[in-house]
Amino acid sequence: MKISTQSIKELREETGAGILDAKKALETSDGDYDKALMHLREKGLLQVAKHEEREAKEGLVEVYGHHDGRVGVMLELNCETDFVARNQRFQELAHDLALHIAAMQPSYVSREEVPQTIIAEKEAAFREQTLQEGKPESIVERITAGRMEKFYAETVILDQPFVKDDKLKVQTLIASAVSALGEKIVLRRFVRYELGAD
Repeated sequence: MKISTQSIKELREETGAGILDAKKALETSDGDYDKALMHLREKGLLQVAKHEEREAKEGLVEVYGHHDGRVGVMLELNCETDFVARNQRFQELAHDLALHIAAMQPSYVSREEVPQTIIAEKEAAFREQTLQEGKPESIVERITAGRMEKFYAETVILDQPFVKDDKLKVQTLIASAVSALGEKIVLRRFVRYELGAD
């Protein structure tokens, strides 16, 4: 099967994979773009797992101003070496994450950061809401779990759909950068300021 240069180019842009990896993924999936995309994303997640034990102490602090200075974001993005910290792809990732934070207003980096008291309050409120809607007891837990997933997708940056491409989670965006750059990358922390907001 002949794989078009355009398909390879699009796949590379979306995943950050190399030319040969993109071409091979398309060949393996008989030219099916979506299957090739899933294959490369899974491969990227495997590489993320492989780098998980390493330490990421280098990186940069990105400062971003939005809406004529009405919103400001500061974040720390870490990697393993200063060489990668100076890489354009890494710096673009930091900028994209800051832009995402300005627009989507997440409260936490990961689910582990969400305080247990807030999780318990949300679960109780969602369970009560579901019961008041008259749903059968047998599906209350499933509906509550679904509403918790939505809560995480609204408040946890790694679970949020990326602002520039809502088919892509922020976690997958970072994983594709790990795959492309070959180092562990960690969004360590962020703060978002909005003029006049508490």
